[in-house]
Amino acid sequence: MCGIIGILGERDAAPLLVDGLKRLEYRGYDSAGVATLINGRIDRRRAEGKLVNLETLLHSEPLPGTVGIGHTRWATHGKPTQTNAHPHATDRVAVVHNGIIENFQELRDELTELGHRFDTDTDTEIVAHLITRYLDEQLPPTEAVARALSHLEGAFALAIIFAGEHDLMVGARRGSPLAIGYGQGEMYLGSDAMALAPLTDRICYLDEGDWAVLSAGKAVVYDAENREVERQIRQTALSGALIGKDGYRHFMLKEIYEQPQVIGDTLNAFVHPTTGRISLPELSVDLAHVPRVTIVACGTAFYAGLVAKYWFETLARLPVEIDVASEFRYREAPLPEGGLALFISQSGETADTLAALRYAKTQMQHIVSVVNAPESSIARESDAVLHTLAGPEIGVASTKAFTTQLAVLACLAIATARARGTIDRQREAALAAALREVPSRAVDVLTHDDRIRDLAHTVGEARDVLYLGRGTGFPLALEGALKLKEISYIHAEGYAAGEMKHGPIALIDEDVPVIVIAPRDAVFDKTASNVEEVKARGGRVIVFSDDQGAARLGKGSLAAIALPNVDPFVAPILYAIPVQLLAYHTAVMKGTDVDQPRNLAKSVTVE
Repeated sequence: MCGIIGILGERDAAPLLVDGLKRLEYRGYDSAGVATLINGRIDRRRAEGKLVNLETLLHSEPLPGTVGIGHTRWATHGKPTQTNAHPHATDRVAVVHNGIIENFQELRDELTELGHRFDTDTDTEIVAHLITRYLDEQLPPTEAVARALSHLEGAFALAIIFAGEHDLMVGARRGSPLAIGYGQGEMYLGSDAMALAPLTDRICYLDEGDWAVLSAGKAVVYDAENREVERQIRQTALSGALIGKDGYRHFMLKEIYEQPQVIGDTLNAFVHPTTGRISLPELSVDLAHVPRVTIVACGTAFYAGLVAKYWFETLARLPVEIDVASEFRYREAPLPEGGLALFISQSGETADTLAALRYAKTQMQHIVSVVNAPESSIARESDAVLHTLAGPEIGVASTKAFTTQLAVLACLAIATARARGTIDRQREAALAAALREVPSRAVDVLTHDDRIRDLAHTVGEARDVLYLGRGTGFPLALEGALKLKEISYIHAEGYAAGEMKHGPIALIDEDVPVIVIAPRDAVFDKTASNVEEVKARGGRVIVFSDDQGAARLGKGSLAAIALPNVDPFVAPILYAIPVQLLAYHTAVMKGTDVDQPRNLAKSVTVE
């Protein structure tokens, strides 16, 4: 969601702040701004819309100063206007904030009675005024922050600078991530290591409730009880070079084409190349005797979990409960003693998923996470981490993170089935061999890119689109519909194909494209019957199947694209790619902002 960067340095801060914010664009935003100290005075530049607007403003109105903070805002309280853009400031304090201050109205009313005047509709402005209140009471800056933090309710990451204090910056986190960077004579704050990669590779992640006082060359960290604590400084592997598109038109297309490589990298971490055995990191749970798996995730990660539910139940004969984190966290679900709770998140910072994880901990579950960020909050609070080696994913619409999540979950399902004795060594080897073929088969899928691009014109002219699938094809139908909605803004719905007769078939006519995910698996014949029902009602069918499936379903279809013949177990990983390409080309045809679609954020760190 919102991005934060702070620099306490020796060079002009504004260009470095903007460069760091560019690296956080993938998180999603609708305005941006920076503030610096100039001869002890706070000055700001803010702009609605993309960072190019802020850069244009800084070109015409430069902002000197070696101490500064920057922010990309995704609007929660208040419209995405220049006035509501961060940083927010008084004459004594400037603040950038990621999160939501839940009691801001109560605090605002209190401060208004004391004579404070507010210029914005945001919850963040209250933080600057609250700190200013305590500064006016003659508290030193760090004590003023500590007092203010004790009155804030909600989730936040904060970076704060003070008028007249050129050797001081304060950061704080509660529910939203924040990292400290250590440079050569400079100190930094950032929403994540990505923002700081060009500046340093020495990173300290603040723990929940921590706040930190930065000065030249050092940081003093305090916990939620204001006790000084030590936090580990880590060497991050992120490249200092600005992540580029490598000649691709959009990050999303680049990341789609990276999938053969990153799926292979991920599988190589879990599948022994010669024995075909699945090798997992040490888990705190005996997979042979787990009574139930509880899977919790949001968005695309939830659909990866839904595929895993099919795998665990059919392969390992293990019951699975799955829920979206925003519902699970409030349901107070009873969980079986000794159960496995599995949390899936690309960023590892999704607020709802993290809250659900903490609930599962109180229920004495074994916590395993599947994340793309091994130093994230979810990873750090898990008993074991299964790392997806997707690399940085910049496009808001998840692509390679999804397929690498599937790769990891497939390995976990196989290992669980083997531990429970529901498959033998020969079947494990066969499934592992099928997984090892996926990267090369993914390359084959990408050869259909041109044909899928041609189909995008038909899809792009539609008002409504349906996606159908059965078995593991059903979550792929849901994911395909989500992708189309996210980046092309076309209404789309995914359905279990067998549910068509229970209502959705009423929507079918010649104006409704119907995308069918139909690998030749145990339910292919049933899916084929559903396709014929759609054709009989004039629906324009686009089928993704293998050679034989495409031949059978192609007659009367708008198109039938033959994907590689693979074991049905691994089909979901491959069949994700064409639905990603279809959504991508449709969005390009419609002229939308593919990498940063409206109203969406990459990392949802608030409810």
